[in-house]
Amino acid sequence: MTYPTSRDWLFSVKTFIASMLALYIGLKLELPRPYWAMATVYIVSNPFVGATRSKALYRALGTMIGASAAVLFVPPFVESPYIFSAVVAIWTGTLLFLAISDRTARSYVFMLAGYTMPLIALPSVMNPAGIFDLAVSRTEEIVLGIVCASVVGSALFPSRLAPALIERTDAWFRDAAFYAKETLSGRLSGQAISACRQRLASTVNQLEFLLSQLAYDHTRPDVLARAQALRGRMQLLLPIMSAIGDPLAALFGGQKTPPEGLKPLLDDIVKWFDEPVDTGADSALADAHADALRARIAGMQPSADSLRTWDGALLSNTLWRLKQLVDVWQDCRSLRVIIANEQGSWRPRYRHWRLGGTQQYFDRGMLLFSAGSAMLAIFVSMSIWIASGWNDGAGAVTLAAVACCFFAALDEPAPQVFAFFIYTCLAVVLAALYLFVILPTVHDFPMLVIMFAVPFILIGTLIPRPQFNLATMLTAVNTATFISIQGTYDANFLTFMNSNLAGPAGLLFAFVWTRVTRPFGAELAASRLIRSSWRDVVLSASTRPVDDQKNLTARMIDRMMQIVPRLAATDDRRHPSIESFRDLRIAFNALDLRRLRRRLSEAELASVDGVLEGVRAYFQQNVERGSRQPVPASLEVAIDTALTRITRPGGAVQAEADAAQGQPGQVSPPGRQVRDALHALVGMRLSLFPDTVASALPPEPEPA
Repeated sequence: MTYPTSRDWLFSVKTFIASMLALYIGLKLELPRPYWAMATVYIVSNPFVGATRSKALYRALGTMIGASAAVLFVPPFVESPYIFSAVVAIWTGTLLFLAISDRTARSYVFMLAGYTMPLIALPSVMNPAGIFDLAVSRTEEIVLGIVCASVVGSALFPSRLAPALIERTDAWFRDAAFYAKETLSGRLSGQAISACRQRLASTVNQLEFLLSQLAYDHTRPDVLARAQALRGRMQLLLPIMSAIGDPLAALFGGQKTPPEGLKPLLDDIVKWFDEPVDTGADSALADAHADALRARIAGMQPSADSLRTWDGALLSNTLWRLKQLVDVWQDCRSLRVIIANEQGSWRPRYRHWRLGGTQQYFDRGMLLFSAGSAMLAIFVSMSIWIASGWNDGAGAVTLAAVACCFFAALDEPAPQVFAFFIYTCLAVVLAALYLFVILPTVHDFPMLVIMFAVPFILIGTLIPRPQFNLATMLTAVNTATFISIQGTYDANFLTFMNSNLAGPAGLLFAFVWTRVTRPFGAELAASRLIRSSWRDVVLSASTRPVDDQKNLTARMIDRMMQIVPRLAATDDRRHPSIESFRDLRIAFNALDLRRLRRRLSEAELASVDGVLEGVRAYFQQNVERGSRQPVPASLEVAIDTALTRITRPGGAVQAEADAAQGQPGQVSPPGRQVRDALHALVGMRLSLFPDTVASALPPEPEPA
């Protein structure tokens, strides 16, 4: 086990100081529940100032909204308990749906507003006339804790969030270098590669939330914009890298000698990926290295005549992808330098007509199911409480609501809810130890601080660690809450047990509920995401208009980043994540072909339309049957026919060759358009039939 670092100790001591300050002020102001101010400090505190500020602001807003809702709904519905239960469940479920539909720090507003309402409303049902005073005091206590956490975190050795961003991106750069080495060496599958692919996607996903907190870290808008651009380029690297694997396997497979100069080029790209990112003045050397690689790629381009052979078309596709890889990697390195130095200008090297979309993908069906499950859990637990007549049963309902909301976004929430139950039980034991053994000997506040210092500081050192964050935060918060420190000591064992065993009872109910209603795990979520990606392939290959192809592209990439972390690492060459990347490339290639249709001759257009229709029909079949079906051999024939017609004598490629010799032909689309069509068709063939490699383009079939 790694011992806490100095930064962990500093965070823990600062958090403890802020919690004691909040408790002291709460006691001096004679707030009804000063311990809530102490607990709030542990809820909102984060090792980084920006994260603490954002969480504090959003918690304050969410608390105020939830408290206002409690004041609004309790008086008119308190005499109708089951209607009131439905109102509380609908409010919490609706706000929860909004929370899990937002992947930024802003989601905390909706989350807090959702479960704060029952947290305030349910204890007041026995005294509805006091709901306003309860809502105001709860808001005061929470705001006090928020202010103390923010002030202490900002005043005492503040830690900025930007260095954590640099650490995350550096880890991503190391993984990307390994992934590039393996891919460019022709290895597409394996446990290590699959695990690396998962880490790359997970880091990109985590950065989305981290960047939403960066604005609260006094980060300049231009640096924040560069950080967003870096994440966008990091998203692109995985699809581009995956697109290189299949053509490389085709070029280096079989008995043929690979094209001259390709292997040294790949070795030099790998060396460049392994080079550390230089944030000093010599970073211009990296740009020169990238320019040299691009020049070598350009020098290896096959001639227009060579494009009529399969090997020439394959080499052209590979070099095109390698140039994209060099461009994206140079962009990533340049943006990393700008973020580290907080200065510099950036001119993107990788450009594409599809870039610029901002749309995210949300599985609305799963989100509705998750929110609906939590909503029904709250209603059922409230109904049980009402039927039982248990005066302190409100605590069970509130913690059940909190647990269902906390973990609603997870594919498999039950294990986390059970952990919540275990650590809440531990907190009950610690609270009892303090309340009945330690606190009777405490006669002033300084002694109370001393008694709290050792366990709370030790627990606080583990809060910054992701693997311990949930356990330690819950232990600290629940212990502070269950002790229920007041201005005077007043403890009754039976009252303590009756009120504080309600929480574990509610969590046990939440665990059983989530185990029964959500037993599916990540497999169901991944399969739904994959089927959704097939529907977008159908849309891309169909004749239906696409309103915004940039946003369609952004949505498909965002969904891909959600699929990869959900799939277990294996050695399978037909691993679902590899297949899903191929699906993504097929969709992109289909969009490229749709864009190029108006540039083709009648015969070429007919063959390309045949390919698109075949792709559409195949993926539509996958969608309808709910599983990946064998690709029909007729689609391979259709792609080869389209390739032949694009490259036939007298066709587009011949026209390009003739134009270069001053002999214009009958068809004269620009050379770039011709190559784009070839690249799309070759990429589609490799994605649909990765295990088959044609030795040459087939002859054009004779007309019937």
